[in-house]
Parts: sequence; structure tokens; C-alpha cells
Amino acid sequence: MSENLFELLAARFPADRSAPCFILSDNSEISYAGLESAAAHVAARLIAEGVRSGDRVALQAEKSPEVIMIYLGVLMAGAVFVPLNAAYTKSEIAYFLEDASPKVFITDPPTFVREAAGFEPLAHPVPREAGDLASLIYTSGTTGRSKGAMLSHGNLAENALALHAAWGFSKDDVLLHALPVFHVHGLFVALHCALLSGAPMIWLPKFTDADVLAGLQRATVMMGVPTFYTRLLANPAFTKESAPNVRLFISGSAPLLPSTFADFEQRSGQRILERYGMSEAVIITTNPLQGDRIAGSVGFPLPGVELRIGGGDGTGVIQIRGPSVFSAYWRMPEK
Repeated sequence: MSENLFELLAARFPADRSAPCFILSDNSEISYAGLESAAAHVAARLIAEGVRSGDRVALQAEKSPEVIMIYLGVLMAGAVFVPLNAAYTKSEIAYFLEDASPKVFITDPPTFVREAAGFEPLAHPVPREAGDLASLIYTSGTTGRSKGAMLSHGNLAENALALHAAWGFSKDDVLLHALPVFHVHGLFVALHCALLSGAPMIWLPKFTDADVLAGLQRATVMMGVPTFYTRLLANPAFTKESAPNVRLFISGSAPLLPSTFADFEQRSGQRILERYGMSEAVIITTNPLQGDRIAGSVGFPLPGVELRIGGGDGTGVIQIRGPSVFSAYWRMPEK
């Protein structure tokens, strides 16, 4: 049986594929049928252009639904998705392209998807095993040049299923998605939880007060970075009544100040759920869905994840192992 991540996600799409997947800021919608069809056309085009199992497909572009159509199409084709920050300079991109050596580099997703519609859609995803590479995520390079974290189909599937269960996602949820999609938070953590639920996403290109406040009228879950929450608190229009159906606010990618946690609870009546992750292992720990959430804490390891504090010299190095931990850095095994 193939363990291609696309098959796991698509198996959880709603039975009625006409159900909305993306709700855009102009209130137009793209259905699950539209997403699935576009991915199959993209996969066919990639294969026609010579992409084979294990080949890298890089993408640098602003956030759009077409980025996700291409991501899923890359998975369907058995290739490896390499998302790159749209803000990278030409010299930075030159390094990533040399390092990843992609077969295809996409910079205009809407045009790519539109042209792919002329190809006969791929009928079945290319079979992949759990250990096969699904994505290269480049680290920020704070300790030297950026390294490509090698995440497999199994890494991403295990983490997605664990988060889906830990955070109580269901088909009745509506996710407010205002995150970028060139790193694990927006691309894997948020997206996979929604797709595994067959739930719609309020799809915002970026965080703006007006769009987020409008989206919170319909959303049940919001994922964000700490600055999202400080910006909401700075807006007098944000009140408990402005998010009437939200059951869960989640924060990650940076530490959330205890003062923000307290102020947000006072304003909204809800305690933000903070979690901890990294490119090399996606999400590692999370505060509980049911039970106390403590300001300044990132909770407990996900099921199947083992964690300890090492470093006898007092440095407090976090050591982890589990099903979502990456295999190596691309072309840098010594790291």
C-alpha cells in the first residue's frame, strides 16, 4: 500500500467534493473538487515535463490557493516540494537552487496551474513509502548557511494525524488561515489539520486587521504567531463578541509573552494554546486542548514523541525523537 501523503489527505476530503476548501477575502470559494482536480492536472504537467519520483520542485511566490494546488500536485507526482520565501533576494535564491537542484522552479503559480489544466489529469498518485522524501524545508540559517531539513511522507503524516487529534479538529471547523505558506506553520501545521478534517479555510494572503476580524465572525479555529495576537489586542474592535464561534486560538513560531496571554484571556475569555516546533520535526509539544494552559509554557510532548533536557553543562539542550523527526539535512549529513 502506498504511503504517499496526498492519499492520506485526499481520503479525508469531504464526500461531497463541492464543499468549500478555500474561502477567499472577496467571499468567493474554491471547492475541494477544484483543489483535487487542479492538483491532478499539476501532477500530470510535472510528469510531462520530466519530473520523476524524488525530483525536487521549488516554488517562490506570494501566498495563493494555487500554491497549495501545486504542493499537492508535487506530492501526487511523487516529487519533493521546496517552498521558498517570496522575500528572498536573487543571491539567496541562487544558493537554494544550486543546493536543491530542482527539476522545476515555479514563480507564477496561477499561470502554472492554468496552463496545467490543458494536461490530462493524473489518475492515481505515484506510490511512495513512508521514508521517501516529501519536502525540503530550508532553515533560517541562524547558525550558518541555510540547511534543507528532509521531511518524509511519514514524518508529515504522523505529525498531521497527531495534531488533528490533539486539537480536536472536525468537519465542523472553519480555520482562519492568515499565515505564510513557505514554512511548516502555515504549510503543514495549519493546512494539514484543515484538509484532514475536510473543513473550509478562510484563506487570507496576509494578516490585516479588517480581514482577520471579518474572518473571526465565521471561524472556529485561528492559528497565528504572537504578533497576530498583539495586533488584535491593539484593536479596540476585537472583543469576545467579535469571535463568537472560535473554540481555539493557537500560537507558535515564537514565544508568547505571559502578558499577552493574560491580556488576551481578559479580552476574549479564552486562553491561547501555545505549542512548540521546528522545521526539523514540525510540532513537538503542545498545551492541552482540555485542561490548564499555562502562560510561558509549551505543554507536553505529542503522543509518540520522546523529549528530555540534556546538556550537563547547564545549557539545557532539548533532545527529541519520534516519528516526525527529520532524517538529515540535505547534502549535509555531517550536520
